[in-house]
Amino acid sequence: MKHFTKLVLGAALGAALAGATPAFADLKMGVAAEPYPPFTSKDASGKWVGWEIDFMNALCADIGEKCAVEEVAWDGIIPALQAKKFDAILSSMSITEERQKTIAFSNMYYNSLPVLIGPKGADKDISPAHLKGKNVGVQVSTIHAAYAKKYFEPAGAVIKTYETQDQVNADLAAGRLDYILADGVTLDDFLKSDQGGCCEQKGAVPYDEAIFGVGVGLGIRKEDTALQAKFNKGIADLAANGTFAKITEQWKLTGKLKLPGAK
Repeated sequence: MKHFTKLVLGAALGAALAGATPAFADLKMGVAAEPYPPFTSKDASGKWVGWEIDFMNALCADIGEKCAVEEVAWDGIIPALQAKKFDAILSSMSITEERQKTIAFSNMYYNSLPVLIGPKGADKDISPAHLKGKNVGVQVSTIHAAYAKKYFEPAGAVIKTYETQDQVNADLAAGRLDYILADGVTLDDFLKSDQGGCCEQKGAVPYDEAIFGVGVGLGIRKEDTALQAKFNKGIADLAANGTFAKITEQWKLTGKLKLPGAK
C-alpha cells in the first residue's frame, strides 16, 4: 500500500512539474562585442550598459531568471546561438522573415527607423538614383546591408560593408564614405559625438517590412518554445507596468522608439 501511494504521489508530482513553466538557471544573453550605443556598450569600468541592458535586467527580474551577458562577434551571432554558446540574442536584432528561417524570436520589444547620414551642407536627396556613384557604408549581416544591396546598388551606388558599426562611422568621419545607412537612434548618438560633428541626418529611407522586419526581438533557438513563452510574458508585463516607458525616458529616447503596446 505504501509502495502504491508513493507511486501515485510520484506520478502526481511529475505531472505537476511537467505542467509548470520551467526555470532556466543563469540565462546567457548573446550581445555583439562592439559598442552599439545607446543600446549596448561598456562604461569606463568595463560594465555593460545601455537601454537594452536595462531592458534585459528588468525582463529577467520579471520572469524570475538570473541573466548574464555573453560577448560574441556580430557576424557569427546566429551560428553561436545555434551552437548553444548562449540562450538568446540580445543585440538589436530585427525580426525578419529571412532570419526566421533559421531561428525563432520573442515578440517585438522595440522598433526604430533606418536613416541615411552624410556630410553637413550637402543636399538631402536620398533617392536611389541620386546615390549613383556614391560610397554607402553599412555593417555586414544587417537589415541595412540587405536594403542597400536591394535598392542602392542596382541604381549605381557603391556599397561598402564593415564588420562593426564603429568602423562604418570612422570611415564616414574620415571622408572615405559619402553616406551611412543604419539605425536612426544609433546614428543620432554618433552625430552627437565629436567624431560625428562632420555629419547630419539626411532622412529616413522608405520602410520595406520584408527587409526591415517588424521590430527587434530576442533571438532564440526554434526548439526553445518554453523560453520564448517566458520572454513574451515578460515583455507584456514590462509594457503593461510602464517599465519600457521608464527605461526609455531615462535614456532620453522617448518618441524615438516604438515600444510594445504603442499604437
